[in-house]
Amino acid sequence: MYPIDMFIITTALLFLFGLTALVMKRDLVRLLIGIEILFNAANLLFVALSTQTPGMIDPFPQSIVMMALVLDGTVIAVGLALALNVFKHYKTFDIKKLRKLKW
Repeated sequence: MYPIDMFIITTALLFLFGLTALVMKRDLVRLLIGIEILFNAANLLFVALSTQTPGMIDPFPQSIVMMALVLDGTVIAVGLALALNVFKHYKTFDIKKLRKLKW
């Protein structure tokens, strides 16, 4: 069994990278990648915490994470489809330029 500290540090770094991508980037695709990194950090922490019972690995949190991965994949696929449609229509991924296109 691995120590939980390693998983918590890795999860914190992934979460920090995801938040940095959300705050610093102006590109729509990079924002979606940041959201996916945040999802993966949460899933990693959930699985890491499920393995901390000595002598037992609980399959329930792992099945929840499998369902979350499927849902995360569909969310990102829809987001990328929307981003591609926005690029076809407006010829940009820049969030600041897209915000100026309000009604």
